[in-house]
Amino acid sequence: MAALTLAGMAVAAAAAAQPRAAAPPPKADQPAPAAPAAPAPGAKGPNGGKSQPVTVDSDKMERFGKESLVIFTGNVVARQNNNVQYADRMEVYLDEKGDRVLRTVSTGNVRIVTSDCRTGTARRAEYYDLEQRVVLIGNARVWQEDNVVSGDTITIYISQDRAIAQSSKGERVKTVIYPRDDNAGAAGATAKAAPATACVN
Repeated sequence: MAALTLAGMAVAAAAAAQPRAAAPPPKADQPAPAAPAAPAPGAKGPNGGKSQPVTVDSDKMERFGKESLVIFTGNVVARQNNNVQYADRMEVYLDEKGDRVLRTVSTGNVRIVTSDCRTGTARRAEYYDLEQRVVLIGNARVWQEDNVVSGDTITIYISQDRAIAQSSKGERVKTVIYPRDDNAGAAGATAKAAPATACVN
């Protein structure tokens, strides 16, 4: 099984491609330069936390440097910011420097689980990192608890808690929503105060 952190791969590739000159030793009367400060644990990056690495596990990985493309095949599992995506094949498109994921295209047994516990399935999924947008294409279905939405295409805006479902010609979007039973009183207040459980992904 191949396991890869794309950010780490990009940094390693850049380091291997560019030889570094040895830094001159500090003079006796000058203190050694301080190492750059590491970010505090849990601190978000300049993009509000989107700079966390994408970690991908798969049976096989192929990298095409000229095309800035990495292809993963076989039991692919990709994780970032508590969002998980499963597929038989995933194409990862990087920027020209190879240090940022721009887009991914997944096919075959596609399933996603978002950090807010929405689960989606489709024939194909396209993820756009800059917009934090996932597009499920072909017999798309998204559910959270008992509520279900199905259509030809479902677009999920991860950071906005927003989704758009669309149908193809001759088809209609189908939505099933179960009303919540909000009990008044102490029992209801206790249930609302209870912390949310983590998603199973």
